[in-house]
Amino acid sequence: MPRRSAAALATSGEVFRLIRTGEAVTRAEIGRVTGLSRPAVALRVTELLDRGLIVEDTEGPSTGGRPPARLAFNAAGGVVLVASLGASRTQIAVCDLAGRVHAREDLVIDVEEGPGVVLPLLLDTWERLLAALPGAGVRGVGMGVPATVEFAAGRTESARVMASWTGVVIPPIIAQRFPVPVFVDNDVNVIAIGEHHAAYAGEVDDLLFVKIATRIGSGVISGGRILRGALGAAGEIGHIPVRDGGGVLCRCGNVDCLDSVASGTAILRDLRARGREVSALPDVVALVRAGDAETMAVIRDAARKLGEVVASAVNLLNPAVVVLGGDVAEAFQPLVSGVREVVYRRSTALATRNLRIERSRLGPGAGITGCAVMVLEHILSAEAVDAAMAAPFPGEQGSGAAVLDQAVQGAF
Repeated sequence: MPRRSAAALATSGEVFRLIRTGEAVTRAEIGRVTGLSRPAVALRVTELLDRGLIVEDTEGPSTGGRPPARLAFNAAGGVVLVASLGASRTQIAVCDLAGRVHAREDLVIDVEEGPGVVLPLLLDTWERLLAALPGAGVRGVGMGVPATVEFAAGRTESARVMASWTGVVIPPIIAQRFPVPVFVDNDVNVIAIGEHHAAYAGEVDDLLFVKIATRIGSGVISGGRILRGALGAAGEIGHIPVRDGGGVLCRCGNVDCLDSVASGTAILRDLRARGREVSALPDVVALVRAGDAETMAVIRDAARKLGEVVASAVNLLNPAVVVLGGDVAEAFQPLVSGVREVVYRRSTALATRNLRIERSRLGPGAGITGCAVMVLEHILSAEAVDAAMAAPFPGEQGSGAAVLDQAVQGAF
């Protein structure tokens, strides 16, 4: 079977990708990169301009004669709605098509109240944020939730953890209010996506993000992309059993899971058992600063258990960097140091030869960034753009955004 030429492969979606990434930003550059003829380049560029996906930007440098017009991705051509849900705190935002935050609100929400309470609150908050951004057309929605998620269906699968969310298919609920593509993933997956995109893209392709907060979870970036596994259950590091756990029953029904013996919840429980009056992490921070021996012992024990599980993950995955994030990792440097010590001692020499173990560079904002990136990777992919081009022209809508929304739902 004959191979297709470069020109035959350069669809409008692929031309859009070149412009969006900055690889080719003039018609001449597009022709050189793709091998397309000038009329073919002009046709594809005109399609993208008509659909509102790109705009004519500032003039480029001239090599003699009239300077070439530069083309730019139209990040202002719509917005995406994002929400990063944690066990006790939720970040909600409206971002442009480049992932930049236009409006944001952080709420304290107990996700255990269930989707019947939490989802209407999210929808109302998005509408309130949109009211301050007149004319903003919604192009997609991205959510991270603290549960196992079957990504393809957007269905939460947590039989014992977040029981009221079990089997809930979230996208159709959101689409009733916002009829656009909706993507839902595990909360730590979207944090890992955000951390990699904003802090490590172009630097490393293999990253393990471990969130240590009320609960413990991880997200794996492999070859530059999130690793979800066959159904979306990859990264459940919090439910790996540890040795010398003391027989603690985990919320999942098993005994001595990492989440049940080394999370923020576990640290508070163990300190109370030792007679310390602590109700939240700031109380623990105060005891650490005061040099309380019992508190330091609990922190060191949590670090050892975390380190042993992370060491096994390092041996299995061989990441270039392990990023420790979440409230506990941000609050306790001794815990981070303890994890680092155990990992370097217990992982193989090759796996740790160039391994870096760092605290999160983005902090709490990583979830918002990751949700936006997750949506944009889908709705602005070359395949989704080509699907939109194949749909009927949107007529008086002009921007083509509605057709893009409909087409991407079919493409993904």
